[in-house]
Amino acid sequence: MATKKIKAIPQFDPQPFLASVGAGKSVVGYQRDQPIFRQGDAADAVFYIQQGKVQITVVSEQGKEGVIAIQEPGEFFGEGCMAGQLLHLATASAMADCTIVRITKDAMIKALRDDPTFAQLFMAFLLSRNAQIESDLVDQLFNSSEKRLARVLLLLANFGKDAKLETVIAPINQEILAAKVGTTRSRINFFMNKFRKLGFIEYNGTLKVHTSLLNVIVHD
Repeated sequence: MATKKIKAIPQFDPQPFLASVGAGKSVVGYQRDQPIFRQGDAADAVFYIQQGKVQITVVSEQGKEGVIAIQEPGEFFGEGCMAGQLLHLATASAMADCTIVRITKDAMIKALRDDPTFAQLFMAFLLSRNAQIESDLVDQLFNSSEKRLARVLLLLANFGKDAKLETVIAPINQEILAAKVGTTRSRINFFMNKFRKLGFIEYNGTLKVHTSLLNVIVHD
């Protein structure tokens, strides 16, 4: 089953909005692998990524960890508090050095009420996120682990934004890929070697993904 191409969230200049938030926002830098919040922490703010990538993970009662999202600059996370969520259901951590804007729930409510342009942008983000979650679910239900890995790599390489070869900006290890795809590290290693031999990816200290990797998804 072919993957859906999710429409990019419209970008905006965050500076006027961030300036209007005032005391309700703070800008924090995080180093790679540093947690931004942990599963079970109080959910009382929304976060905006100015720079870097953020990984969202959950841990089951049995201790099994799963990667549910990898987010990029211009995206929000932690928005569950806006729907009455009291505790974070997942852990957010920096995949690379990050600059994160933390916006309190009260400040976010005020911004959404007073700034229609920002409210429209945030709504577009939520709708795009919902479409991405649905696409992820379809992928998990119907596609093989090989196709799921190909899709994850294409998403990391920002497939759809242009036709050139993309570099995966933040390093990502095979354990994270296995958790995101829902398979074992040994299977990830097997498929990565296969993709490299077929010329779909290059790995020379940085991971580069060719658009030809799409063949894995569209062909049975």
